[in-house]
Amino acid sequence: MLNFKQILENEETLDPQNWAEMRQIGHQMIDDMMDYLQNIAQKPVWQPIPNAVKQTLKQPLPQQAEPLNDIYNSFKTNILPYPKGNIHPRFWSWVQGTGTPFAMLAEMLAAGMNSNVAIGEHSAMYVEQQVIEWCKQLLHYPNSASGLLLSGASMANITALIVARNAHEGTNVRKEGLPIASKMVLYASAETHSCIQRAAEVIGIGSNGVRKVNVDEQYKLDITHLTQLITADKAAGLTPFCVVGNAGTVNTGAIDPLTDIAKVCKTENLWFHVDGAFGALAKLVPEYQAELQAIEQADSIAFDLHKWLYMPYEVACVLIKNAQHHRNAFALQPSYLLSHERGLAAGPDPFGNYGMELSRGFKALKVWMSLKEHGSEKFARLIRQNIAQAFYLADLITHQPYLELVAPVTLNIVCFRFNPPNIQLSPDELNELNKEILMCLHEQGLSAPSSTILNNKYVIRMANVNHRSRKSDFEALVQDTLSLGLALLNKKQA
Repeated sequence: MLNFKQILENEETLDPQNWAEMRQIGHQMIDDMMDYLQNIAQKPVWQPIPNAVKQTLKQPLPQQAEPLNDIYNSFKTNILPYPKGNIHPRFWSWVQGTGTPFAMLAEMLAAGMNSNVAIGEHSAMYVEQQVIEWCKQLLHYPNSASGLLLSGASMANITALIVARNAHEGTNVRKEGLPIASKMVLYASAETHSCIQRAAEVIGIGSNGVRKVNVDEQYKLDITHLTQLITADKAAGLTPFCVVGNAGTVNTGAIDPLTDIAKVCKTENLWFHVDGAFGALAKLVPEYQAELQAIEQADSIAFDLHKWLYMPYEVACVLIKNAQHHRNAFALQPSYLLSHERGLAAGPDPFGNYGMELSRGFKALKVWMSLKEHGSEKFARLIRQNIAQAFYLADLITHQPYLELVAPVTLNIVCFRFNPPNIQLSPDELNELNKEILMCLHEQGLSAPSSTILNNKYVIRMANVNHRSRKSDFEALVQDTLSLGLALLNKKQA
């Protein structure tokens, strides 16, 4: 039996016994990280993790306390030198953001407060409300819309599609379950991110309920094929309910014809959702405002703030035009979460009524502090700068006879490959050569683009959401690709 009397005679806490020591090591951490960020360009983009280091990260569970300095030194020796690299100015893999020093400090403040931003009368609830309002203003979305901060665009997209499914006329999926959902169909281009299919599988639509619409030569959704699919599904007795438009596809950065999709959705009475994981924020750039204006017509929009607002991971946003539809999809208030008129249990409508999570971190603080630090106009200039850098890289590639631009550049993504003229290589050999070039770029710490497959061609893919990148970095990428490609080709022919 628990001897509570003896236990309570020796009560403990996780607060430090020596606050001065904790303060000292905290100051050291901040100084070290500021030095690290300030000098990041002098480090390799990425480097392999030695086996010895990996073994140190397989130690058994600590049973007793270790000295703070030993723990921190282990971090500096075994963890900090081997990052993914996405804070480096030559990191352009996938679409992964960079973070900023001030936002790093904001994360520390948020962790110190340790707020659970789900319910109650406390400041973090109002900070998130403010950030959501600012997100609406960034995209010129209606003031009456609702919103929520989430971990990333995958969760933002699934949240929007749950609302779309539940809001469709004649359905009551939330009450009656999956048999209704199994007959529902959504539409998205063949270039749409895989999280849309995952979302469909999770919410009961199933992968067979996702219609992959053809794309044109610019990798944009084909409106004619979309309308044909909708007509065919209605004739088959299925229930079309949603079309997903891409504001920047993950492969090439293509922007679907959003205005045309909005018209189809209005005619067919379908939910219009925009996956704008990174590209929605290009709406801040004057040259893209017309092409992305239809975002304002969307029933919902999902986008990441840790991509093209350069926030530290993780934070994304979903906006839903009809706030009541949003709330109806999730609201549930058990007796232990009752709201009150006054006291701690008062406050705004709980965020738990707008999504699946009840345990929610204080994601909003870094966004709130960063927008106040820089202002939205500077973020717009940086997004515009990233796009200009992508077009600059594309221009460099087109002037190099050994390099080939494989897809049109429309936003911030450049897909290219090493393709030597007057040398006969099979498609498979050319794919393997470019794969080897990419791996060498990584292993030598030169730069970190990623890859994709376009029309059976393995291509090197540069996706730029990096506020630290400069023209010289893209010039180096071209030169390093050429040097590696020629060296590998000579080795192959030797």
